[in-house]
Amino acid sequence: ASAWYRRVGLASSRAASVSRRTRCRTPYTPRASWSGLGRGQPHSAWSRRGYEAAGGAASASAAAFLVPHATHPLALAGRSRRAADAVSTIAVFGASGRTGSEVVLQALERGEEVSCLVRDRIRLTAPRDHAEMDLRKGSMHNFSPYMNDKMVRTEGSVLNRADVDDVFDGNNITGVVVALGGKTREVGPTLLFDGTTHIIAACKAHGVKRICVVSTVGAGDSMDQAPWTFKLLMKTMMQKIMDDKNAQEGLFLDGPGADLEFCIVRPGGLKQGAPTGIVNVIDGEAGAINRADLAAFCLDAVLDPDFAHLQQAVCISSDMGSGFKSLMSDKTMSRMGSELARPLEDANPFGF
Repeated sequence: ASAWYRRVGLASSRAASVSRRTRCRTPYTPRASWSGLGRGQPHSAWSRRGYEAAGGAASASAAAFLVPHATHPLALAGRSRRAADAVSTIAVFGASGRTGSEVVLQALERGEEVSCLVRDRIRLTAPRDHAEMDLRKGSMHNFSPYMNDKMVRTEGSVLNRADVDDVFDGNNITGVVVALGGKTREVGPTLLFDGTTHIIAACKAHGVKRICVVSTVGAGDSMDQAPWTFKLLMKTMMQKIMDDKNAQEGLFLDGPGADLEFCIVRPGGLKQGAPTGIVNVIDGEAGAINRADLAAFCLDAVLDPDFAHLQQAVCISSDMGSGFKSLMSDKTMSRMGSELARPLEDANPFGF
């Protein structure tokens, strides 16, 4: 173990000379176990029943790393089609956001590698505590390239094509997750459309086919699946946001991304918390779902060779009911302005 600490100290001392895209050592690779496969009613594609972390004793030597292990049927099906030591590299756009950072965490948990694009590197922090990975919520410890050799971080803007290309260059990207968001006054009213246009072009330039895009309930043809309170906002205060969401989806449904293996996911109200293991693809009103469960769905969309919802836009929810406050807690929805978000944060008329 002391050998590992010496390497970390050496890496830290060289930080000033390291480029903005770096790889460094990590103390271990987490061992994650997925179990259970069920079906919801009436239109659930699948449900997950928890993430179990399987412990393992590591030797005192820094070379004694844990080996990723998967028991989830979808993960096993995908890995059976690859070499036993094959590792995917997932590009994550919006990695410092609350959904994007959860995608990064779970990709590492599965033993995959991650290449991230962030506007500000210090904002890329762990979204929650994770004892097996030695992560602390809000901390960069073990969640940065300087301490984790499975991470590559590019600091830049999705609105700059060169920065987007940097995420792909030399990293053997196999799949892409797009979880963009931000306040309109900071990122502009067409961030989603303009940024995703660059991502699609980069995918084609680098031969990447699989991509999952986080949208929202109410976008496209899912208006009838949105809670009534959300429908009111979509036609008024959130009109510009929804216009950008719809334009982003259009890039895949009838635009340059139509020939990619895409999945557009439209979650209901987004909540914080650990994975519940329950994700339902629905035709009815979309209820709330934890971001951790949304992240798991996105990763399956880019990792599972036989993913059932390619070339589709689907609404997903969990078993948490539906309502207004969880929708308003979404980072993307906060783009309508803090002056509206503050009074809603103090009130909870819908009980969640």
